Amino acid sequence: MQEIKKDLYLIDKAELLTVIMEKKNALWRLCQICCSYPKAEDHYEITYSFANGYDFMNYRLIAERDEAVPSISRVYKAAIFYENEMHELWGLNVENIKTDLHDKLYRIDVETPFMEKEDK
Repeated sequence: MQEIKKDLYLIDKAELLTVIMEKKNALWRLCQICCSYPKAEDHYEITYSFANGYDFMNYRLIAERDEAVPSISRVYKAAIFYENEMHELWGLNVENIKTDLHDKLYRIDVETPFMEKEDK
């Protein structure tokens, strides 16, 4: 785990579930999960945010476009919606979502609308 700036840590995929369990056991609540794909960086950035009272912590995971990220929905049930959203809007491969909505969270006409399509 590497501190990027105050209250933001870079973690790798192997650390994700350990961090999640530490936060759950310490009674931190999941506030949000944010996914982005900075074109200049050419990878996903997934940020998990937690709060405990007035304390706030963020953990960022970097994932390649074809890399699968483990679901945290078996630990934090609210993650089901964030993870389905990340898959549906960004195309992020999230493994073992407790309730996979199979791209039916939103009524959209295009697949992964937040990803720029490559020119053919």
